[in-house]
Amino acid sequence: MTSAKNGYNIYEVSRQTIGVLKLTIKTKEVKKLLDDRKKKVLQAIVEEYINTAEPVSSNALTTNHGLDCSSATIRNEMADLEKAGYLDKTHTSSGRVPSEKGYRYYVDELLKDDDISLEEIKYISDKLETKVNEIEDLTKIAANTISEVTHYTTVSIGPKANSQMIEEIKFVLLGSRMMMAVILTDSGLVKETIIKFDEDVTEKQVETINYMFNKKLKGQPIETIDRPLEDYLYDEMTYSVNVIKPIIEQIKKVLEEEHIYLEGANKSFDLPEFNSLEVAKNFVNVLDTKELVTDMLESGFADDIHVYIGEENQKKELKDFSVVTFKHKVNGKDLGTIGIIGPKRMDYSKVISVMKYINKKLKEIE
Repeated sequence: MTSAKNGYNIYEVSRQTIGVLKLTIKTKEVKKLLDDRKKKVLQAIVEEYINTAEPVSSNALTTNHGLDCSSATIRNEMADLEKAGYLDKTHTSSGRVPSEKGYRYYVDELLKDDDISLEEIKYISDKLETKVNEIEDLTKIAANTISEVTHYTTVSIGPKANSQMIEEIKFVLLGSRMMMAVILTDSGLVKETIIKFDEDVTEKQVETINYMFNKKLKGQPIETIDRPLEDYLYDEMTYSVNVIKPIIEQIKKVLEEEHIYLEGANKSFDLPEFNSLEVAKNFVNVLDTKELVTDMLESGFADDIHVYIGEENQKKELKDFSVVTFKHKVNGKDLGTIGIIGPKRMDYSKVISVMKYINKKLKEIE
């Protein structure tokens, strides 16, 4: 079934893509509604609220943002923006705060992505020049750097194992019934694991295992390690199932493990939004749930920065937060995904500026 108006097959579009399409349609509608003055007023309100966490009054806009119009005119514009759904009026004052729709328009149309100081540029450059033994460490350094500069919580995961190619597998005998396997992938990822056996294994067998595994797997996707490989090795090596099966099971297990790195979780609790016990509990639950964090980081599309605000997040546990994610590469190789999680009142301009600069620096690394 294809929509004539939009030209896409709705059965082939994922839930996340549908959400993005809806946001695009909404944004087009907003463009028709907002003239230049309304844009300036909305931008000033968002940035004032990000800075103060206090409902924004017309006097604050006149004083702090130099809008070239009277307080009465600003109040009229604020009323129009509220009526259109881009501002919310609080019950405790006459000021307004951005709605999720207002934040979305700000991110899509008004945000400046060069909000980064010379000091921050130097700090980021110095951090990313740190020598690393494993490419996975670069992801952790990048996540830590983002947290340090933006003062938000960052989470990161490495690239999915099945998207990588095997460069080499090395087996080393540690004892008569114990072996270490070291797997190197094309992204520079190094995985190590210990394999135990129910029968003795000789050095001669290890030599043969090294040869046969590399002959079959070198240059192949990790997903090649499956049942047909077992059958192949049984036929070629005529070894006991008690030798081959534990090797394959343990290698698959270690490659499928996803390590999640968390930086700066304590920083979020200094923000006023986290004075709410419910928000604080939701935040802790999100960070404690591995599957939720993984889904959050893998919801974006490759090579892009994506912003999900409140209800735009697929998981109800994230409704109080905004999430910004990006996938990064070095020399064309996937290094995984980094995400920032914070309140909807996140400093989007700072976050996206820092992410873009870090992404640029990572691409320069050889």
